[in-house]
Amino acid sequence: MASGIKVHDDCLKVFNEMKVRKSSSADDVKKRKKIAFFKISECGKFIVVDEEKQVLVGDIGDTVDDPFNTFVKLLPEKDCCYALYDISYETCESRKEELMFIFWAPENANIKKKMVYASSTNNLRAAFTGVKHVWQVNGLEDISRSAIIDKLGVQVKSLEGKKV
Repeated sequence: MASGIKVHDDCLKVFNEMKVRKSSSADDVKKRKKIAFFKISECGKFIVVDEEKQVLVGDIGDTVDDPFNTFVKLLPEKDCCYALYDISYETCESRKEELMFIFWAPENANIKKKMVYASSTNNLRAAFTGVKHVWQVNGLEDISRSAIIDKLGVQVKSLEGKKV
């Protein structure tokens, strides 16, 4: 069942900036989002970008040592959200960067919020065309490097620069 909550245009702008890897200056690359979070607005009518929760490519190696651990720490303990993660991994053949859409609905979140977020997920997923990996996570015990590797479905040698 669809919720009727609309995807705000800013979400599409963030998605397109993350999806398209055009040749840019070093400064532009540093400003590019590595991880973006989305939430339902206070008025309950839109899915919006959560400007307080993001990781920029330029943060890595500076204020962020491990993007995956930072991502996990940014997940709210008792609230739902969506995230778009430009995940980097290496297989035996090549190094890859792919977008992963994550719906976070922890067990201890408010039941009504979980229902609204769940019924709004398809609206956001439909707007994010071409995202290869989709993952619903319901608790910290479900989110680990090995769980992401399983979701990627390939033989992974390293994830975010860390050997696995």
